[in-house]
Amino acid sequence: MNKSKGTLKEILLASTKLGFTSFGGPVAHLAYFKDEYIDRRKWLDEKTYADIIALCQFLPGPASSQVGIAIGMLRGGLLGGIVSFLGFTVPSILVLIFFALIYQTYDLSDAGFIQSLKVVAAAVVLHALIGLGKKLTPDLTRIGLALAAAFIMLLFPSAWMQVAIILVAGLLGSKLFAKIANTKVEPFPVTFSKKAGAASLAILASLLAFLPLIARTTDHMLVQLFDTFFRVGSLVFGGGHVVLPMIEREVVPTGWIDSGEFLAGYGMAQAVPGPLFTFASYLGTMIEGVTGAVVATIGIFLPSFLFLIAALPFLNELRKRSKFQGVLMGVNASVVGILLAAFYDPVITSAITSNADFALATVLFACLHFFKIPAWAVVLIGVGAGFILNLI
Repeated sequence: MNKSKGTLKEILLASTKLGFTSFGGPVAHLAYFKDEYIDRRKWLDEKTYADIIALCQFLPGPASSQVGIAIGMLRGGLLGGIVSFLGFTVPSILVLIFFALIYQTYDLSDAGFIQSLKVVAAAVVLHALIGLGKKLTPDLTRIGLALAAAFIMLLFPSAWMQVAIILVAGLLGSKLFAKIANTKVEPFPVTFSKKAGAASLAILASLLAFLPLIARTTDHMLVQLFDTFFRVGSLVFGGGHVVLPMIEREVVPTGWIDSGEFLAGYGMAQAVPGPLFTFASYLGTMIEGVTGAVVATIGIFLPSFLFLIAALPFLNELRKRSKFQGVLMGVNASVVGILLAAFYDPVITSAITSNADFALATVLFACLHFFKIPAWAVVLIGVGAGFILNLI
């Protein structure tokens, strides 16, 4: 692992590249992060990366965005986390704001390149599954735990079931893997203290308690907007697509936006790189212009920062305990199973709709897995090849 502290410039450049090329949703993002931060730049070892993924699976909010923020924090402190977040999210924020401003005259929801991007995502996710599976499920016990998680998720797909699987896997892991856990791990280079973590948790709790009261006593739309999106970012588990129905219940029945506008933005949000939570930027623009986009985006992502600042200082101590390492081993195995279930639904079910899609996905997977072509280049190859296939 490269222990040297990173400059904000290098963090910004790396995260911005990911922000322009990370198509495919939260499952694919973990693969892009591994390719860029772990395999290429050596900022973290794979064990630390796996522990960060497990931690972020426990936290509400957008798990993949939190992984990116955490890596930025470990590399460059609190400012590194902010810079990492901006680089990863601003490209999709700008696209979705622009789309919201012109969507009535330039509807991109049915654009042909969307299907090509879904096929790229299928190849990326399979590549991630194989890589993570080798590291996180190296024995039959953890393979069985992963398969059980996938089986349950496919039969009962829901955000709450995912949370239940992770919690049960962690409990089983504390019993099954504590004796084989490696507690001699390199500490996280966290630059903020446990007092800062406790203060962050207090701020989060205070905002959750008082923002609804303030919103009810004022007619100011921006206050109500911030309250709505802050609650969504604080309370939704599962991230990604799970956040969309929760937001829909907040903004459509209130009359802030109609269902047609909501669905148009939903289609576009799936086509852009970066986190799906930037759908908030589109909704904020539709409701209250560009100012609304800024307020909604800050509202939905702020809880992620507060949760991470609260959790990371304590994680170093916990990682030294065999039972907690067992918990993480169980959680990591279940994450592989959850990713396996997600690889089928929604990735395969929405991406592979023809023989041509399967052929293209096979070639793109080979580019990643065997020829070691960078993920961003595979995105370009996939879009170009998809365009050619459409002409045949």
